[in-house]
Amino acid sequence: MSRFKSIDPTHCHASAHPQAHDSTVAFTIKDKEDDTPSTVTISEVSTRHIRRLASSASDFLGKTVNSAVITIPTNFSDKQKEALIKAAKGADIEVLQLIHEPIAALLAYDARPESIVSDKIVVVADFGGTRSDVTVVASRGGMYTILATAHDYDYAGCHLDQVLMDHFAKEFIKWNTTDPRKEVRSLAKLKLEAEACKKALSIGTNASFSVESLAEGIDFASTINRLRYETIARKIFDGFTRLVEGVIKKADLDVLDVDEVILSGGTSHTPKIASNFRSIFPETTRILAPSTTPTAINPSELQARGAALQANLIQEYESEDIEQSTHPAVTTVKHLTNAIGVLAISDDESKGIFTPIIAAETAAPARRTIHIATPKEGGDVLVKVVEGGSHIKVTKPEPKAKSNGATVEDANSDDSEEDSSEEEEEEKREKVWKVGKVLAEAAVKGVKKGGKVEIMINVAGDLSVTVTAREVGGKGGVRGNLSAPA
Repeated sequence: MSRFKSIDPTHCHASAHPQAHDSTVAFTIKDKEDDTPSTVTISEVSTRHIRRLASSASDFLGKTVNSAVITIPTNFSDKQKEALIKAAKGADIEVLQLIHEPIAALLAYDARPESIVSDKIVVVADFGGTRSDVTVVASRGGMYTILATAHDYDYAGCHLDQVLMDHFAKEFIKWNTTDPRKEVRSLAKLKLEAEACKKALSIGTNASFSVESLAEGIDFASTINRLRYETIARKIFDGFTRLVEGVIKKADLDVLDVDEVILSGGTSHTPKIASNFRSIFPETTRILAPSTTPTAINPSELQARGAALQANLIQEYESEDIEQSTHPAVTTVKHLTNAIGVLAISDDESKGIFTPIIAAETAAPARRTIHIATPKEGGDVLVKVVEGGSHIKVTKPEPKAKSNGATVEDANSDDSEEDSSEEEEEEKREKVWKVGKVLAEAAVKGVKKGGKVEIMINVAGDLSVTVTAREVGGKGGVRGNLSAPA
């Protein structure tokens, strides 16, 4: 049971208003034919909602649904989890497992047949109707680790609705003296049509806004195009972008470190959000949204798909087995802080180049293998196993030279002002590796001409490391062990 004092009701006024009731939280609603108000606790609301979902699923499948995997926000407390499980039990639904919403969204993409399991950094941006959640996830060999999260109520779908509501309300006021936002019924009509208008602008470039008897019996009709909409809602769109950039920074990463951005939630249908992300991330980063990727999964269904896939995976397991596999002692494992790789001498021009083998944030135990080219003439090859960390190298553009030999910065004439107003080159930012301490050295002798060396690094659960180096196709090799860090 939740105490009313323990919640922040500021963001809970979308429809019914929360209130204190018998040391818990309740709502007063009209759910009877005679319009008699009923007081429904938050537990009962949750149970009714789950019961309705289960009924819809049962009707669609033609079978009774009696168990489910349910997604939860990353900031759910143990008490909230217990309350949710209790509410599901009240709806005759057995909770097989609770999984985090961003993990469900990522699972929906990674479980597709065409997906390739790889080491990557993924940003899952979940933009809902009343709240936005952004999570940075490290995917290492199919294992997911949450690096940073943020939860925000200031930028969400309802704020885009509000921008459109204010826009059309001002238009209405131009021709009439009444503000439709001042009367409850008019405000409801305004909000409903603004939301429909927003959805239309996500599909097309123009949308019509039409409400019969908006205020004082006056009908109202207008139109808006996508460019105008994106202009008046620019503050909200910029807020989405800043939120994502902030979470990446919170994870001690840079936008250049991100391999994929997954847009989830109904508001993610808005093309401008994906367009803004495309401009801040490098070309190598995949933006998985309907407006940027034709094969993108419907953002509104993403988390449900992930939960359904997880339910399909674990439905045959006993509840005790599921509890053991999801126990903190199992799921909370040690991770690598830095990447582990090699400095290989393959030819003169590539001396000292760091080649990562196991990425940072990889859960232990882990094993990776890599093949490295040797000198063209063959012979002995020295391999150094080192730690590596990535950092961003910034290269500023050279000042443009003027025809008389002066630069733009030291020219003070009127002509120089014209030149300086021209679009200058942007500074170049690139991700480079910074080599740390040497962990081990291995010498592979007598490598054949044009041959390759295989390096295998095995990290045990206690973070001790075993390194094996041998010629590909050859016999023997070199093996060494590194003790676990203190």
